Parts: sequence; C-alpha cells; structure tokens
Amino acid sequence: MAGEMVTFALLSLSSIIIIVNPLGATLTFVSLTSSLDHETRLKVAVESCRYALAILIAFALAGGIILQLFGITIDAFRIGGGILLFVIGMEMVYARTSRSKLTATEKYESRDAEDLSVTPLAIPMIAGPGAITTTIVLMNEATGSVPRIALILVSIVIAILLTYLMMARSDQIVSRVGQKEFRAINRLMGMLLIAIAVQFVIAGLTAAFPVLSGT
Repeated sequence: MAGEMVTFALLSLSSIIIIVNPLGATLTFVSLTSSLDHETRLKVAVESCRYALAILIAFALAGGIILQLFGITIDAFRIGGGILLFVIGMEMVYARTSRSKLTATEKYESRDAEDLSVTPLAIPMIAGPGAITTTIVLMNEATGSVPRIALILVSIVIAILLTYLMMARSDQIVSRVGQKEFRAINRLMGMLLIAIAVQFVIAGLTAAFPVLSGT
C-alpha cells in the first residue's frame, strides 16, 4: 500500500512538473517581460502563477463533472489526452515551442499588452491543455482515495510554486542556462512526457477494450 502511494506520488509530481515545464515558462516569461521593470515583472509572475494555480485546481476538482456534461468518458479523455501529451512531448524533443502552449501571434501581441498575467502566461503557457488534461486524468486515477487526491493537489502547488520561484529569479537563471542547455533539458523532459503519454493511452485502451488486456 505504501509503495503504491509513493509510486502514485512520483507519477503525479513528475507528470505535472514536466507538462507545466517551469523552465520553458520562465524563458517565455523573460522574453515577454524584457521591457518591464523588476517590480512589475515580479507582479506579473505572481499573478500569472496565481491564475494558473486556480485554473488547475478548478479542473482537478470539477474536471469529471465537466466531462459528464459533454458526455465524454474518462477513457476517451485519457486516450485523447495521451495523444495530446505525446505530440507536446515530440515537440519538446525536437526543441520546438508547442503550438498548444504559445503561438507566435500570441507572443507577438502580448509584448504591448498591459496585462500578461492571464494570457498568454497563465493560459496557455503554464496551465495549458496538456496540464489540464494531465490533472483530470490523474484525478480519475485517484477516485475515492482522499490521500491520492491530496497528493495531486500538492503536486500542482509544488509545480506552480517552482514556476514562480524560477520566474522571480529569471535573470540569474537566464544568465546561467544557455540555449544549448535548455534544449538538452527540454529534450529529456520531452522523452519522459512521451513515456507518460503512452502509458495514458495504454491505460485508456485497456479500460475501453478489456479484450486487449486478455481478460
């Protein structure tokens, strides 16, 4: 029992941190706020992380209800979400910015925006489709287990807190992490995300088609 909880805790924490991608969010944050003063940048970091946290917590608690309203089964969502995460992971491996996170148009238009906190930083850079999908799928895995639900919520808080800390210290991070190092880290995280995505698809197919598991 304890071993299963540890495994689930590691899965939840690693999945959410990888898909939120604090380093990638920080580098985007730097490029979008380069013209702002230090105090304003800190305010943007706080607000964007606060909005992202609220969004992920909301989907964690009400994601199942939303799926029911649209008549979507969790197995279908798990398969679709796994495919989405696989695509994002492939883009990370090939060092491309995921189009499901931040488009070139959003990045260009946001440079002159008065408030960057909600869009594009909170949505879709931090709490993007992949993060929302991962949260809902993990919450379904934890159905009926209060400790597992608590672990997912804690994982979300840790991922957002890590993102904020990196944004708040973005100047030091950017000065030490070059493009070469970032691409290497991004590719590694992409490989891990692809493995998680494949596992989501396998679990969804096995649940939807029990014959595949031989039962």
